[in-house]
Amino acid sequence: MSKTLSNKSNLKVLYEDNHIIIVNKRAGDIVQGDKTGDKPLSEVVKEFLKYKYNKPGNVYLGVTHRLDRPTTGIVVFAKTSKVLPRLNKLFSDKKVNKTYWAVVKERPKKEKATLVNWLKKNPKNNKSTAYNYEIKDSKKAILHYDIIKQLNNYHLLEVNLETGRHHQIRCQLASIGSPIKGDLKYGFDRSNKDASIHLHSRKIEFIHPVSKEQISVIAPTANDPIWDACNN
Repeated sequence: MSKTLSNKSNLKVLYEDNHIIIVNKRAGDIVQGDKTGDKPLSEVVKEFLKYKYNKPGNVYLGVTHRLDRPTTGIVVFAKTSKVLPRLNKLFSDKKVNKTYWAVVKERPKKEKATLVNWLKKNPKNNKSTAYNYEIKDSKKAILHYDIIKQLNNYHLLEVNLETGRHHQIRCQLASIGSPIKGDLKYGFDRSNKDASIHLHSRKIEFIHPVSKEQISVIAPTANDPIWDACNN
């Protein structure tokens, strides 16, 4: 990717081939259009591809998964209609390994653990609630976390998802008394200045649906003192 293209779209491309493009989402970006009317990341990627390859007509782009607006990190898009259902199947069959970084202030009681809850989404306030038992309209949520770094006032957790539920990491970590830094919605005491939360989709691994090669991509964290401390 040339410097001109990078400056034009301010898009951070982590991986690209004929079938797939993987980008590093910034806090505040929405992956797909919603009622806010804000320009989604999918449109930014389309414009990037149209400019890069000098395409005359509409550019195809398929959305395979989403990240919450205040979250940063890896988002995978399909560049062809042929590969989109294959990628969707990889995600639905849980053949995509996703690793997240989360910064919390309150240290979890256990160094590493598996959290199992049933999450119920409230569409009115766009928030999920975690239960220790199944209730009507709830969905089972499983994640594994590991405390991987002690910071001055915070703790860095590495999180691996078994399921992909609405606000799953945010909700489940809050349920054990460890809300993510900046996440007012789930109980953190103050927001981050840029309205982000310290949750980052750090790594993704899967078998390429066309080439059958192993794809492994790591997304750098944002330029931020706490993320910088996590990397040092």
